[in-house]
Amino acid sequence: QVQLVESGGGLVQAGGSLRLSCAASGRTFSVRTMGWFRQAPGKEREFVAAISWSGGNTYYADSVKGRFTISRDNAKNTVYLQINSLKPEDTAVYYCAAGFTSTATTRYAYAYWGQGTQVTVSS
Repeated sequence: QVQLVESGGGLVQAGGSLRLSCAASGRTFSVRTMGWFRQAPGKEREFVAAISWSGGNTYYADSVKGRFTISRDNAKNTVYLQINSLKPEDTAVYYCAAGFTSTATTRYAYAYWGQGTQVTVSS
């Protein structure tokens, strides 16, 4: 079992920044990939970014490249998502996920999910 707890969401004006955190606990030694997804009301959950747990390879959705940065601190078992130049269309619940394969961009590759943190961007 892997437990994931997200934090750092909130209400921010367009153009602002947030840093989301995801603290992992439990059987983290089995984790290969950590990802961030988001889900806006009435929409499917979509891939945002991912990072390999050991190698530092990163992956981004085209819609967030250049604005979002994923990073990890293995000593703290924590993954971060730095979000800059926020837009109203970034409003969503952001979920952290842990997977046991190197597949990164599909939600079906992830076995464990956090409870989500709300990001709301006002115009």
